[in-house]
Amino acid sequence: MKKKFLAAILSVCLTGAGLLGGCQAPDASGSFADASSAVSGVSADSGKDGSGDASQDDSASGISKDGSSGQNGQNSGQEKDEDAEYADLHYRRVSVHDPSVIKADGTYYIFGSHRAWAKSDDLISWDNIANNLNAEYKTMFTDLWENYCKTDTNPDIQGNMWAPDIIYNDTMGKYCMYMSINGDDWNSAIVLLTADEITGPYTYIGPVVFSGFNTSNHPAEYTDVYQVLGEGADLTRYQSTKDTKINAIDPCVKYDEEGNLWMAFGSWFGGIYMLKLDPATGLRDYSVTYETAADSSDAYYGYKIAGGHEVSGEGPYIIHTNGYYYLFLSYGGLTASGGYQMRVFRSEQITGPYTDQNGNPAIFTKSANNLFEKNGIRLMSSYSWSGSPDIYAAQGHNSALVDDDGRIFLVYHTRFSNRDEQHQVRTHQLFVNEDGWLVAAPYEYAGESLPENGYAKDKVCGEYEFITHLQTAYFQSTDMGNVGVVKAKTISLNEDGTVTGEDNISGSWSYSEDSPKMSITIDGVTYQGYFVEMPNEGSHKIVMTFTALGDNVCVWGSKI
Repeated sequence: MKKKFLAAILSVCLTGAGLLGGCQAPDASGSFADASSAVSGVSADSGKDGSGDASQDDSASGISKDGSSGQNGQNSGQEKDEDAEYADLHYRRVSVHDPSVIKADGTYYIFGSHRAWAKSDDLISWDNIANNLNAEYKTMFTDLWENYCKTDTNPDIQGNMWAPDIIYNDTMGKYCMYMSINGDDWNSAIVLLTADEITGPYTYIGPVVFSGFNTSNHPAEYTDVYQVLGEGADLTRYQSTKDTKINAIDPCVKYDEEGNLWMAFGSWFGGIYMLKLDPATGLRDYSVTYETAADSSDAYYGYKIAGGHEVSGEGPYIIHTNGYYYLFLSYGGLTASGGYQMRVFRSEQITGPYTDQNGNPAIFTKSANNLFEKNGIRLMSSYSWSGSPDIYAAQGHNSALVDDDGRIFLVYHTRFSNRDEQHQVRTHQLFVNEDGWLVAAPYEYAGESLPENGYAKDKVCGEYEFITHLQTAYFQSTDMGNVGVVKAKTISLNEDGTVTGEDNISGSWSYSEDSPKMSITIDGVTYQGYFVEMPNEGSHKIVMTFTALGDNVCVWGSKI
């Protein structure tokens, strides 16, 4: 998705380096998903706007057909461990920017920017699909585009259909697609389309919410802003990035636990907002009014749930599980070196307030470079260890799904340290830790599941590569090489419950053999999480891993 972002965001925080260890897994039991298709690759023509959906051959993925690395060489040439178990995995990749996931009739679908859609039976092998929007988009939105969104600097709608989200509306008996029609001066709108089937055909219903309101270039009279605020209302605040100037993009539509329908939306600067929708029409519920209160709500945009005061932030996504609404946001600029990253907050109410583990609010009350702020739990950084042949960069604009069996999946797009602006979709399983926070499996989803009764002690004791996902470091490609990549350090989970490791790391760890839950304490911080046995991303050797969270920071371990 092509979006405007501040050049100042491109500063970087350097981090201390650690050493990479080898990778050797213990014997493993259980089975993992077996996807029969070969790996395909990323967009061959994707630019900084994230467009393009062409694929490449197996070598583009970084995994050769024998499971060795074709990119960074971390696993290249390694002989397989005869005593270890390997999963038979063959991922089929797609490039869908800003993927929004939905499950319908037993199949998983993702819908993204630039009319890119895909489906999968297992979240591992994906196939590109098409619907009527791919052919009809030029005529479907003609009135809105020509009379409000189009500018001389942005004359073609082709690259301006962004980040759709789809929900099944029980009242309407329709699949409702909410999609951004982007304008260059934030003269944008989120529109509604409906279909009887998830695959379409989709019918354009109309706009849900607008932004811009520049009365000379983008007439406010074309929008519903005066219908909501009253004729002649003062629109000054909607032209100030320090106040309420947002881009009406990135919708996320969800039912709350009482059956009310809500839409979160917005991007950068003015913040992320939430409106109540009318389930009978799928459009704005005009019977609901909001007051205009600083850092809290706006009479036109509704409740403020995140951001503001010119901080970065976009791609809101909300799920409900474990008694909480979890809000995902993407900070930073979406390019490989732009610092794009996923942060998580939670609330007992869908309208907020949303806070992180340390009580920091998702709403900002003053300007800041939030890439260097510790607000929000960062699910993953750019990192380097032997179990992943790629260094991922700018992971973000995610969606998430609570599946029928209660498992939770994170679906996002990622760029890479050595592929310019090419991108692919990745899926990780999420777990709710002892403190009620989400933590991500260290490797991409491979069909793994948590055991009911935990693991034997000899399975979990031993040496691990250890990653700390720092909140204030991000990947950048510079003339001096790549910076902002967290390198793994070696630690040992000892049988006596102590932790020892590289750079004088010390602490303790604990677990119970009747549960996969675990905790690890390092430098006085206790991280709560899970052991989970799963294939790594290089040779697909099945290894013991752990994922945990403490003091707003996520940590991962992968057994050597």
